[in-house]
Amino acid sequence: MSKKHPSTQTVIGIDIGGTGIKGGIVDLGSGEMLGERYRIDTPQPSTPQAVAKVVKEIVDELMTRKHAPDDDAPVGITFPAIISHGIARSAANVDKSWIDADVDKIFTQELGRDVQVMNDADAAGLAEARYGAGKGVKGTVLVITLGTGIGSAFIHDGKLIPNAELGHLEIDGFDAESKASASARERDGLTWAEYAVRLQRYFSHVEFLFSPELFIIGGGISKRSEDYLPALSLRTKIIPAELANNAGIVGGALQAAVHFKITK
Repeated sequence: MSKKHPSTQTVIGIDIGGTGIKGGIVDLGSGEMLGERYRIDTPQPSTPQAVAKVVKEIVDELMTRKHAPDDDAPVGITFPAIISHGIARSAANVDKSWIDADVDKIFTQELGRDVQVMNDADAAGLAEARYGAGKGVKGTVLVITLGTGIGSAFIHDGKLIPNAELGHLEIDGFDAESKASASARERDGLTWAEYAVRLQRYFSHVEFLFSPELFIIGGGISKRSEDYLPALSLRTKIIPAELANNAGIVGGALQAAVHFKITK
C-alpha cells in the first residue's frame, strides 16, 4: 500500500504468541496503552489464514474505541519467528506452515492497510529502549528475555539491529538457552543460587562478545529478579525490564510508526 499516513499519536500493536494473540492502542508519546488490551486465544492449528482472521478481529475491535487511530494508520505486528524483509524464516510455537511465508503480505491483505511485522523479542526490546528501563541509554543495550527459551534484542543508540538470536549462542558445547532459560531452571530443579551460576556463565560470555552499556532482563522471571540478579558479577549494569507483558504490543506499534515515518 502506498497511502501517505497522517500524523497520529496512536498506533495499534498486535503481539502474536503460541497461546494467545493480544492487541492494544499505544500512545506514541508515552508508550502507554490506552485502555485495556484485547486478547483472543491463538487458533489451533495456527495456520496463516486462521491467525490472520484473529488479528483482523482484534484490530476491528480496537478500532471501535475512542482512542483508535485513523482508518488507514499502519498496524505493528510482532511474530514469534526470525523475520527477514517481511518473510518468516522460522516458526516458534506456531504452525510450521509459516516458515518462508510472506507474513507482511498475509496481514496487509487481511487488514487492508499497511503493516510492519517484526520478531517478538525485538519488539519487546525496542519498547524497553524507548520507553522503559533502557530509555535514554546511549551505546549498546541488550534486552534478554528468559522464558521457554532465551530471546534477545540488540539496540544501539536507540535503534534496533534485528534478529539477534543470542539465546542460540553455543557455550560449553550447548545451545545457551538449553541451560540458562527459565524453563531449563524448572526442568533441572535448580535453586535460584544454582540458576545464577548458569546465568553468570551466559552473561559473562555475552558481555565479552558485545561489551554492552546495559543488560535488561525480561520474561516472566524478571519479576523474581531479586532472587538471582544480586548474585551476578558483571562489569555491565543489569536490571529488570519495566513494561512486562505489554512490551510486545508497544514495541510493535512503535516500529510501525518509525517505519512509516509517523514518529522518529
